Amino acid sequence: MAKKEKSDVVAKDVSKVKVPLLLFEKYKSEMVPMLKDKFSYSNIMEVPKLEKIVINMGVGEAVNDSKILDAAVKDLETITGQKAQIRVAKKSISNFKLREGMKIGAKVTLRSRKMYEFMNRLISIALPRVRDFRGIPDKSFDGRGNYTLGIKEQIIFPEIDVEKINKVVGMDVTFVTTAKTDNEAYELLLAFGVPFKKKQA
Repeated sequence: MAKKEKSDVVAKDVSKVKVPLLLFEKYKSEMVPMLKDKFSYSNIMEVPKLEKIVINMGVGEAVNDSKILDAAVKDLETITGQKAQIRVAKKSISNFKLREGMKIGAKVTLRSRKMYEFMNRLISIALPRVRDFRGIPDKSFDGRGNYTLGIKEQIIFPEIDVEKINKVVGMDVTFVTTAKTDNEAYELLLAFGVPFKKKQA
């Protein structure tokens, strides 16, 4: 009996142990000094950082079949490990049989630990699973230091069971940074390991 109680205590202790966030440790120890030197920041607080990651999944087919949205939301929550917010149409568009307030997508905003964990899985596991992957384009910055990556299939994430998928859906992953320029944001994401194609002039 005592042995069982001891094993239960150990199990609880192990469940409380947090695995070190490798990307965050890399940011603090390697990237901050490198970026400070590269851009000649006078203060370490000027060094840009990753603020949040926003994942949007638009499901236009949900207009005709709500089950498609339900499945997409479930996939998004499985991928991110966080409850998704349902997105609704802001205005009606008769040509698409779309009415204001209709559910058409889902969104998840990741911060802190979940943000770094997702980024690590995206860079090291998911993107390399894309067929004929040769890097991502560097032209999707918004002019304010944020970058949006379009993913065509949710099945690149190993958490998704392909055999249980009814419909392949894509998503937009937006990296929101504190960088003041796109060039600073590019260097920040590149240092994190984001596999950009060779930067074009």
